[in-house]
Amino acid sequence: MIDDAIAAFAQIFTPPFRATLLKSLALTIGLLALAWLALDRIGLALVPIAAPWLATAFAILLGLGLFVGLAFLLAPVTSLVAGLFLDEIAGLVEREIDPNGPPGKAAPALTSALFGLRFALLSIAVNLIALILLFVPGVNLVAFLGANGYLFGREYFELAAMRFRSPDDARAMRQRHSLSVFVGGLVIAGFVSIPLLNLFTPLFATALMVRLHKRLAGAAAR
Repeated sequence: MIDDAIAAFAQIFTPPFRATLLKSLALTIGLLALAWLALDRIGLALVPIAAPWLATAFAILLGLGLFVGLAFLLAPVTSLVAGLFLDEIAGLVEREIDPNGPPGKAAPALTSALFGLRFALLSIAVNLIALILLFVPGVNLVAFLGANGYLFGREYFELAAMRFRSPDDARAMRQRHSLSVFVGGLVIAGFVSIPLLNLFTPLFATALMVRLHKRLAGAAAR
């Protein structure tokens, strides 16, 4: 798993990844900016303040609060972005690690987008619970890593596996290798917790899980 993670991280900055990296990064930042703006407008509208200085102070505090909140929105946003770019990223990784092997089959664009949206909504729900647990000492970090480790492992592994098998087979394979998939998800959750680097989560997570799926499928075939 460590070797897979190192190789996945190194690959996202190579020339073949450059165009996808820029598109994924631009979309991730754009969605986060829209979320910031929407939440900021809603917050200011719900709390009308007459005094200009007090309104300015509230806006600054709200902005700081939203900055922390966006850290929890990053997980669902990257899930949505991954649904749009996974096949493009996965194809690059597959050609790198197994140039002579059969290429994966890209899922229909609508299917990938809906899959990503479903996991994004689930991620929002889970991270809201994790946000509440943030105020419980000794539980907050474990809750964040555990919940997102499970979600990231499940989402990215199934998306990678579905390039070679049906959704039911991909789900069954994930369940057979649940521990390995969860450990991979924990690696991704740790990556998400690193500021700035976490903007590259869709590329890193896809590259990691494509490698994990290829390794587990190869072991099963042998």
